[in-house]
Amino acid sequence: MTRALPAPTAEIAAAVARALAEDAPWGDVTTEALVPATASVHAVLRAREPGVLAGLDVVAEAMTQSAALTGGAAVTTLGAHRDGDRFDAGDDLATVTGSAHAILRAERVALNLLQHLCGVATLTARFAGEVAHTGARVTDTRKTTPGLRGLERHAVRCGGGSNHRRTLSDAVLVKDNHLAMITSAGADVTAALLALRAAVPHTTAVEVEVDRLDQLPAVLAAGVDAVLLDNFTLADLRAGVAQVAGQALVEASGGVRLETVGAVAETGVDLVSVGALTQAAAAVDLGLDVAVGSGAGGDR
Repeated sequence: MTRALPAPTAEIAAAVARALAEDAPWGDVTTEALVPATASVHAVLRAREPGVLAGLDVVAEAMTQSAALTGGAAVTTLGAHRDGDRFDAGDDLATVTGSAHAILRAERVALNLLQHLCGVATLTARFAGEVAHTGARVTDTRKTTPGLRGLERHAVRCGGGSNHRRTLSDAVLVKDNHLAMITSAGADVTAALLALRAAVPHTTAVEVEVDRLDQLPAVLAAGVDAVLLDNFTLADLRAGVAQVAGQALVEASGGVRLETVGAVAETGVDLVSVGALTQAAAAVDLGLDVAVGSGAGGDR
């Protein structure tokens, strides 16, 4: 079983609050008009297809916040599965018992977020499996859903992937547009990178993206921590790894697909970044199956 780092509690709470406000800005008119306020239910979160679990804490948070909004109570009990575990169709992942108003109001929000995060983890696990025979790691990118980056990065880790820089503030990544501005101004690339290195804290990693092999010497001369080989052919990736020769980490990026990631990793790169992990993951089919139980007023 994979054990990822703890889910980002504050970001889960914020994401759930936004989603609940979006989904029921003035309450759940159907449930409030149809279901007695005293009614309680028992619901089972069940997988309808195999996958990798990520974001189970989202369910508990959605139920807790919904209970606070409706004045009811909803207790989520997690099952034997935890984030990072693989599950099969038919597996019970969690149960929820309590106020029908609270549970029904939170149901769609909990499922939307959990299905998406499980999709990210499941796709990541497939990519990670394709490179397992190499020394390379699959990593995510900043191509994330606005407002859900922390949750999606957690899901990537649950699937066996690694995280790239979280924000523009975390690390230096000199992209092609940066280099174009440097060279168009007539500046020397090595000198500009050395000045950049001197301007940022010594703890800040510096990575530079290149799209041609002939750009590497000037970049390596600046003593950067990593180079990103963007949209290189397999032959050029091998040549780039040989040229870097251990002076920096080597990352491959650009159009990497599940069918090609293994061959990319076999070139000897250290990292393969894949935007599709968070951009193209299909939601995993999960359901919250409800059975009516006894409530405070004896309603069934």
